[in-house]
Amino acid sequence: MMNSQRSSSSLIDPRSGFYNANSTFYSKRKPLPLSANTSLDVTTFISSQAHRHRGTTAFLDAATGHRISFSDFWRAVNRVADCLHLDVGIRRGDVVLILSPNSIYIPVVCLAVMSLGAVVTTSSPLNTAGEISRQIADSNPKLAFTTPELAPKLAGVPIVLERVGPTRGARVVGILSEMVKKEPSGWRVRDRVNQDDTAMLLYSSGTTGRSKGVNSSHGNLIAHVARHFAEPMEPNEIFLCTVPMFHTYGLLNYVMATLALGLTVVILRRFDLHEMMAAVEKYRATSLVLAPPVVVAMINGADMVKTKYDLSSLRTLRCGGAPLSKEVTEGFLEKYLTVDIFQGYALTESNGAGASADTVEESRRYGAVGLLSSGVEARIVDPSTGRVMGVNQTGELWLKGPSIANGYYRNEEATKEAFDPQGWLKTGDLCYIDDDGFVFIVDRLKELIKYKGYQVPPAELEALLLSHPDILDAAVIPFPDKEVGQCPMAYVARKPESNLSEKQVIDFISKQVAPYKKIRKVAFINSIPKTASGKTLRKDLINIATSTL
Repeated sequence: MMNSQRSSSSLIDPRSGFYNANSTFYSKRKPLPLSANTSLDVTTFISSQAHRHRGTTAFLDAATGHRISFSDFWRAVNRVADCLHLDVGIRRGDVVLILSPNSIYIPVVCLAVMSLGAVVTTSSPLNTAGEISRQIADSNPKLAFTTPELAPKLAGVPIVLERVGPTRGARVVGILSEMVKKEPSGWRVRDRVNQDDTAMLLYSSGTTGRSKGVNSSHGNLIAHVARHFAEPMEPNEIFLCTVPMFHTYGLLNYVMATLALGLTVVILRRFDLHEMMAAVEKYRATSLVLAPPVVVAMINGADMVKTKYDLSSLRTLRCGGAPLSKEVTEGFLEKYLTVDIFQGYALTESNGAGASADTVEESRRYGAVGLLSSGVEARIVDPSTGRVMGVNQTGELWLKGPSIANGYYRNEEATKEAFDPQGWLKTGDLCYIDDDGFVFIVDRLKELIKYKGYQVPPAELEALLLSHPDILDAAVIPFPDKEVGQCPMAYVARKPESNLSEKQVIDFISKQVAPYKKIRKVAFINSIPKTASGKTLRKDLINIATSTL
């Protein structure tokens, strides 16, 4: 908050956090403990918090039991950074791509790269070679870290392999398992890194075309980590990493925040419900993060799960990706009496900032995603008129704070659309904030489809459909599904005389996209409904699709 606003803090409603003079909501959390050092990289900031460490094990592989201590972890980070700098020539501003399933080594690579002032970008192992090549063309990585199995998807990019293995002609410039054993030279000169420098370039799904690289600075990431010092955290927590580490939540929370807090993370290479439960039992995990469909699966299979697995260590379940209904929340608490369930809300563009429920009392405000995060300011803006509104009024949620990204990489148009000149991020979500400062998500202005917590951009699938020779026009909408949340459904207008079938449409798309982006349902229509300006009337199609449910 600005000094002038601090002096008027008595005018801020202590209950809602709303300041009428500028129509802004302020966080009711403790202030962020930010560093005044502007030449501080996020790796150095995290390593400087070693005094907070509460245990010895930093990361543990659930499948193999292999673990790495905090001291060995930081030794590995320094050794890998030394090799990348001296042997590979990575410098400040260079982009390094990580393409890997969840691994104990992803945190090592991330922190090593960012310590050099270089930039981390990630891609899903499920992405096709075509999808990855488009990201490579946009971000222009100098190097990629991957596994032998995924190396063929990285044509033309020099790679560092996690371990030795066949790569079908890829240009291998290093083996990570060897780098972590190499003694550092001791004479590497570090480039000066400023907090405004880009540290991470994660790609966010878009509704109007291909995904966009989000420019996150060292300062943004430091603010995210610092937020965890201001918010309550149970001592001696053992986190089970069930989310992809290529995703913002996995990287920011399971790599950075847990390291700074000195907490242990047990890593699942890929999600499987039974493997997750077995890992909770084996490693006495205390905390999980899950998407709503997995919470529903745990409720439906509760009798079997509790009979087969000892979950007595589990205390906390955190949920994001979509709001949980009161029925689902109460259903979970009835089945798992000793586990508290907390919701949260954030975006790739906000670097973990948004809202969260951090106590049992807060979690009982059903339908809410919690209170504004520490250091966050919010506005509720009428999307039609631009008027800034107040308590209990619904509009688009705008966020501002030190975690908010700087915009999109090499995409000025998208940056201007999502970020205003004063630094406000337009989230694209319709929300309201109630009398007690709780944030409620009402609907999405954005048209992203949420499939098992993954974001599926309709425009990307529509572009692929329009490339089919038998398709005149197409639109993709979310179709509600109890198991996965939403699944992509296509409305297709065929060319005259075409006998294109539903299966042919589904197969055509499935060969070109990651599994979670596949179209699951197809309906044929004479023409796609559109506005006078040519925009697809998705709501009309959603009403048609759901009218018989």
